[in-house]
Parts: sequence; structure tokens; C-alpha cells
Amino acid sequence: MQLIVNTLASAAVIAPAAIAFTLVFTLFRYANFAAGGFVTIGAFTAWTLNALIGLPIWVGGLGAMVVSALAFALADSLIFRPLRGRGGGTLLLVSIALSFVIENIIRFFYGGQIRGFDLPLTGPLVIAGMRITRETMAVITVSVLATLLVGAVLTLTPIGRALRAVADNASLANVRGIPVPRIEMFGVALAGALFGLSGVLVGLDLTIDPNLNWAVAIPVIAAAIVGGLGSPLGAAIGAVCIGLAEELTGVFLNPTYKGAVGFAVIALVLIVRPQGLLGDKVDRK
Repeated sequence: MQLIVNTLASAAVIAPAAIAFTLVFTLFRYANFAAGGFVTIGAFTAWTLNALIGLPIWVGGLGAMVVSALAFALADSLIFRPLRGRGGGTLLLVSIALSFVIENIIRFFYGGQIRGFDLPLTGPLVIAGMRITRETMAVITVSVLATLLVGAVLTLTPIGRALRAVADNASLANVRGIPVPRIEMFGVALAGALFGLSGVLVGLDLTIDPNLNWAVAIPVIAAAIVGGLGSPLGAAIGAVCIGLAEELTGVFLNPTYKGAVGFAVIALVLIVRPQGLLGDKVDRK
């Protein structure tokens, strides 16, 4: 039973970022490997507002989402948008370079020290033999609510339907009168906010580390690939699969091997089912 709690906690941390990664891929047809960098921005923004300034963690969390959304929108406007015509390979390489830039900026301002949020000390709850902290309960609850909210926005609201139309065929959406640049910017901001949310959840579940970048990027990308690039629901399911794989690795092998799980799963899925669990083969626009 404890394995279930640990799996859900691991999945909850990476699910918002995996959905964001999928949104970006669906809109622009490239894999943004700077995902971990923007998750790190969210984590350190929340820490600054909570532990350094003294604001409640929920305020720090909202601030982290706003800052990450603005940072990702700025990066898209200045870096990715001008290069979209050069293909997904170029954008992927640029995103990798950007991730290292972000990591070093974080190190410059915050140093290499591992940090944590300023939260009240509380003991774990024992429910049906499972030990679960209040922070873990908050992580799982917030992640599930965020996933449901994003799903509702994408399927039930006019702007969500417009976003899906632009992702399917931007040229046709433009002919139909959909303001494509605005919709794309909304998608970028939404993805940035979700990256920031994952950063907050990482800090609640674990610690805030300047080396967070690739430690979180690999499982996030693996979750998106497992679920199927182009499927936000698949990304959430993929997060559960990666969380379970990591926890099983820690139980039956060695916890130090958890970091390799993402690489192994990516390789396996690309060989067995390249489109993932729920994804379809996607053609370039």
C-alpha cells in the first residue's frame, strides 16, 4: 500500500510539467528540453516568496506559476518563435542550451545549497497502514485538481477548443478567424504556469536543488513520451507509469538507479510503441 502512495506522489510531481511538455509539442511540433529549467525557476521563485520573504506557501505557489509563465512566454517570443521555421531539431538543440543557461543563472543567484520551504513541522498520518505526510497529500491533491482543470479548459471552453484547432492545423484555424498568435501565446503561458507548478510540488515533496534541471526533465519527458506526445491525458497517465517504475526500481534494485528509469523507459517506448499509450502519429504542420 505504501508503494501506491509513493507512486502517486512521484507521478503528481511530474504530471503538470509532462502535460506542459505535451502542450508545447502539440502546438509547435518540437520537444522542449528546457522543461526542467522552467520547473527550477518555479521552485526557486516559490522558495524566495515563501522562505525568504515570508509569504504563505500558497502565495509562493501562485507567484511561481506566474513567474514561470512569464519566463516561458519571454523565452518563446525572443528565442523559439524566431527559429520555428528551422525545424524541430534546431529548436530541440536550442532548448537544451537554454536549460543549461537557466541552470547556471539559478546557481549564480542562489548558489549550490539545497533548500526547503518554510512549512510547519507536522508528523505523518497513518491511513490504512500507509504513512503519508500532509505535504504529500497536498502534492497529490493539487496535481490532480490541476490536471482536471487543464482537461476541462482544453475540452469545454472556447479558448481550449481554439487551442486544439490551432494545434491540429494552424493555417486552417487562421482561415476560420481564430487569432492564432494569441491562442499560441495562451498555450505558451499555460505551459509555463504548469512548469512552475511542478517546481512547487517538487519543493513540497522533496527539496529544492540547483541541480533540479535534468533530474526532473528526464522523467517529465519520459512521461510525455509514454503517454503519447499530443495527448495531455496520456501525459498524466505516463507520469503514473514513470512514478511506478521509479518506485519499483527503488524497492527491488537500488534507489540510486531511479534516475536511469526515464532513459530506459524512453528507449523501450520508442522501440515498442513510438506513439505512446494514447498518442497518434503526428505529422509536421
